[in-house]
Order: sequence, then structure tokens, then C-alpha cells
Amino acid sequence: MHHRYDVLVVGAGGAGLMAALYAAKGNVSVACISKLYPTRSHTGAAQGGIGAALGNVQEDHWEWHMFDTVKGGDYLTDQDAAEVFAKDIIDAVYELEHMGLPFSRTPEGKIAQRKFGGHTRDFGKAAVERSCYAKDRTGHMILQTLYQQNVKAGTTFFNEFHVTDLLIEDGRCRGLVAYELSTGELHTFHAKAVILAAGGYGRVFKITSNALTLTGDLMSIYYRKGLPLEDMEFYQFHPTGLAKLGILVTEGIRGEGGILRNDSGERFMERYAPTIKDLAPRDIVSRSIITEIREGRGVGRDKDAVNIDLTHLPREVIEGKLAEITDLARTYLGMDPVKDLVPIQPTAHYAMGGIPTDLNGLCLSDGSGGSIEGLYAAGEQACVSLHGANRLGTNSLGDLVVFGRRAGIYAAQYARQVEYPDMPESAQRDSQDLLDRLRDASGKDNAAAIRKELQESMMNNVGIFRNGKDMEKQVGIVQELKARYRNVSVSDPSRRYNSELIEAMELGFMLDCAEAMTSSALNRTESRGAHDREDYAERDDTNWLKHTMAYKDLNNDGNVVIGYKPVALKGFTRAFEPKPRVY
Repeated sequence: MHHRYDVLVVGAGGAGLMAALYAAKGNVSVACISKLYPTRSHTGAAQGGIGAALGNVQEDHWEWHMFDTVKGGDYLTDQDAAEVFAKDIIDAVYELEHMGLPFSRTPEGKIAQRKFGGHTRDFGKAAVERSCYAKDRTGHMILQTLYQQNVKAGTTFFNEFHVTDLLIEDGRCRGLVAYELSTGELHTFHAKAVILAAGGYGRVFKITSNALTLTGDLMSIYYRKGLPLEDMEFYQFHPTGLAKLGILVTEGIRGEGGILRNDSGERFMERYAPTIKDLAPRDIVSRSIITEIREGRGVGRDKDAVNIDLTHLPREVIEGKLAEITDLARTYLGMDPVKDLVPIQPTAHYAMGGIPTDLNGLCLSDGSGGSIEGLYAAGEQACVSLHGANRLGTNSLGDLVVFGRRAGIYAAQYARQVEYPDMPESAQRDSQDLLDRLRDASGKDNAAAIRKELQESMMNNVGIFRNGKDMEKQVGIVQELKARYRNVSVSDPSRRYNSELIEAMELGFMLDCAEAMTSSALNRTESRGAHDREDYAERDDTNWLKHTMAYKDLNNDGNVVIGYKPVALKGFTRAFEPKPRVY
């Protein structure tokens, strides 16, 4: 089947819905394509809040938020992106409020705000209340609100469609191809502009907060065309996932006063971040937790977790502001945060890297400013380099609405100025070949077994602490798994809702993301933000204050070509010089 829209959006999470809404406001026809029903998108898992310097609880300024974002990103953050973000997020939060998002309130009726890791006042002097929240269901509320607004705006939705190819020819995106789960048919979508907002790739790790659908599909498709993925080595492990499960425990739990304790009950973050303690940025807290575990101070049967302590907080705070977390702990661990210490451990959470874009969401084709005409990206899938080497809590939801909005505005603006491009001949050929190879293969390798080996090896070799020896080993493991993947076959012949076929296809995308990530991580011989190397323990600004650009060598499968892109070291009105990162 063939469809035509001025603007196509891939992904119906916060970034995709914000982009679709603003494209629709630009008087163009808009369609949103999603693997899921939109309100099941992973943005709904974000709990703690969206950071903005509103100053509703105490004095705050966008300049402080910009500084925290740059420092939190260990100075790999592009400062022009940080300035745009810190300014625009204030208006964006008020706009969400006016759309009907049910924020929690102060006694005066203003949007309530609470503390979050790495957010400070006076350029690092003390923690500040900056996170705007709707209890601990903030992402869910954003998702519901934006979906309602898109229905009102007339956005067309293609739900349960799995994108299999981007149609890029002569430097211009002309549309895409998607597989309809309910029929097994391929659909061609013709467009003037395409916006990619399909989320991250956290399922490459064994323990992750990410939904099963986050397999890096569009990152892989972009990469397979010889286009770059930026800063893939920087992957954030959230400090607090429910032990063994990885289910997210919001940073808001520490913003409300939760305390991390080791096996002796010690508040150990006082040793690692004496100024803001448990509210240090996520990379620091995650490393601190793993250090406690490595040194024998973990809790639980396997001594591989630490505890989060809420027992000193009033019941009404725990039951009211942290209702979802309380329910998760009771349901999955059989523990009541009102009276029990809850065991947690770091969980793979967020990709700082992805498809490189400029400040308007336009996808970049190299590290020198080249771009793909008509192709935009936003959200976790994109890398405008707001987050640098480590994302601050609450900045992901802010990223979605600020840069999702910008991508929607500029994609619509572009679409109004151009005619539909010619479609490539045999637009569905590559997608059909991909599906036929999996359906018709006679190999005996099992996709589930390969996926399990990938997830376990990535967790062990490219996790929180890394070293060259383990990552060299992982490069070889990924190459071996990719070779085995060529022999994967699908036994289910059905066309409708063939989950075996979809999961096998997703495994190929995951292997690409793991390949780019591992090679990028091995190549960066320093420690910065979430990228922590035991064999190169110090940050090296002389040699490594630059972005990694990982390209697939189309002439030599299995090899990754590394290029670079300069860091924007100043914003439009402010610049923060790289300094030691101390909290």
C-alpha cells in the first residue's frame, strides 16, 4: 500500500507526539507511525519530573540550569544546545500546563517543584527545587496530554507499524517503508519531511529499565546507510532500579529525601559527593553504588545491591508523592517502603548518543555540518548533544518537548516550501529482502539465544566500569554474534502478528547499535561522565574534548570507522569553561 503525507513522524512517545503536534500546527498533513499504541510508549515510564527554572519554590534561573546541564554532561554538552534548552523549557512546561497536564501543586496553586540529582543553585553551591512533577507519573501524564492534543489537531496515526527502511537518495529523505503487524504487509510512505523519534536501544543490556520495544531500530537503519551515530559510548545507568529486575525507581525518591545505605546502614554518598550527597548526578551515584558492592558492602543474598531508605519520611509523602514506586516495590519485591528498606541496583537506562542533529532537529551526515535534506530527529533517538557524557535527571522529558517541538516546527516549515520528491524505484525491495531472508532462512541459530548472549556480554563488558581488554573482547563477541545472526531462521510462517519475525528483525538492529557503541567506547581512551574506564581513569580534555562519530564501513562488514565532531564550547550568551567535576 502507498500513503502520502507532508510530514511523517516515527514514534509516538513524548518527542514524536510533540513533533507531530507542532507539525500539525504548521498547516501541513501529518501522520505518526508507531510500533505501539501511542499511550503505551516508553515516555510513560518516566516518573520523577521535568526540570525547568520556574522558581516556584525557591529562586532559580535558566543560567543555573544551563550550567548544571553542561557540568552534568562533563563538558561534552554542546553549550548552544544547553542554552536553547534551559530557556525554552520554561515556556514548554507552562504550555503543557495550559494543555491540561495535571501537575502537582504548591499550597499557592503553582506548579510544584522538588530537588533532583545534579540540579543546583548559584552554579553548584546547593541543591535546588527545579523538577516539575505530577506525583511520580510525570511521563505518563505528558504522554496522555500530548496524545489528546494530537487527536484534537487531526494527526493521523498508524499504530503497530514497524519501520523497516528509510528512503534516502541523493542526500534527501523521500519517505519510508513500514511493516504492518496485523496483516504482514509492507506499506510505502511518501513524504516531504520525516521526523525520527522512536527512542533508545536499552534492550542490548541484560538489566534495563527500557521497554521491550526499545531496540534502536531507526539508529540501526540510519547506520546501515553509512551515516554516523554520535557519542554512542555514553550510555547512562540509572542508579536505582529494583534489584534483579531493573524496573525504574525514580530519582524523585531521593529528591523527596530518600537515602542510599549499604549493608551496615551507612549513608555512603557522604563519602563520594559531600555537598549534595544522594542528589549527585546519576553517573557518580551509579559508580558509588558499584564501588560499595565491589568492596563487599552490598546487601541481599548475592550482595549485589544497596538499599534505598524512605522509612524516615511521613507516610503521606510516600503514599502520595511516590505512589507508583510504592506500588512497584510492594508488587514485585513484596516490600513496603513505609517500613522496609528497598534493595536497588543500577540499571541500563538512557542513551546520550544517537542520530546527530543540529539545533532544529535536522539530521547530520558527517562531523562537518553536512545534512540529510528533509530528515529530522528528536528525543532519545537523536543526539543534539544536550546531554553530553551524562544526562541529568528530568532533562530527558525536557529534551522531548523542547527539541520535539523544534523538529516539528522546522519540518513543517520545510514541507511548506518544497514539492514531494520523486520516490526511488523498487522502494520496498530492501525491506522485502530483509523479511524474506528471515522467513526463508534454513539456518539453525536461535534469535533468543543470540539476544541473551548479547545482553549478558554487553552488561559484563561495556557496563558501568569498563576497560580496554573487556571491550576488545566484546568487539569480537558482537562480530561473532552478527555472523551467527546471518543463520537465524524464523519457524512461524504466519503473516499476522508474527512476534518471532519481529523479534528476529529487532535483534539485527540491536546488534548494529551494540557494534557502534562498543567500538566507540573502546576508541575513547579517557573517563568522562558515564564512560568510565579503569585503564584510563582521568578525563583528558586535551585529546578527547570532541564528539565521536561512528560509521559503518559498507565495504567491510563488521568494521566501524570512527570520525569526530567538535564540541560547541559556548552558547549564544554564556560559556562555561571545562573544570574538574566536583559535587
